[in-house]
Amino acid sequence: MYATDRGTLAVQGAGDWFEDFEREAFRLETLDDYSQSGGVDAYQAFLAGKPQPEEYKTAGWVRTVSDAVQAGKHIYRVHVLARPLTDYLRFELSWGYIRNMTAGEEFFILDTTSQGNPVPDAPDFWMFDDQTIGAMKYDGEGKYLGVDFIGEDKRSEFRRYRDTAMASAVPFPEWWAQYGE
Repeated sequence: MYATDRGTLAVQGAGDWFEDFEREAFRLETLDDYSQSGGVDAYQAFLAGKPQPEEYKTAGWVRTVSDAVQAGKHIYRVHVLARPLTDYLRFELSWGYIRNMTAGEEFFILDTTSQGNPVPDAPDFWMFDDQTIGAMKYDGEGKYLGVDFIGEDKRSEFRRYRDTAMASAVPFPEWWAQYGE
């Protein structure tokens, strides 16, 4: 299942790994704005003070997470952020994270407001089963540009990013109870 030669990895996109992973999928989020990468209509509704659109509540990602969790898999992420929250982060945390938690995804916050960032050079990435790593690419406006799969020689570096972020993060519900809006 885990191809290591660059040619095979290039053929399989990031979306394929959500169907193929066996145990866990970890995400490190480092940006304050992903507003051009999906859920744009929901983000606009949030900014306008409107209710969540039904298609946002039932988005495909919710089914992906639910299916994985029901199959005994673990999907979790750490978001590195600082307060005050951007409009996008207020949206993502209050609508997206809470919605995704109902499907079984776990979230952690690494709040750098009053501490240094222990993973300052880490890119956004997904790591599947501790093996396959996709570094996410975004432009300055939060638009998703694609994924670069990282070779075996960098696995230990990305595992350190994950382990360090997890060691410094707190569970989202705990953080949200204290800082949520």
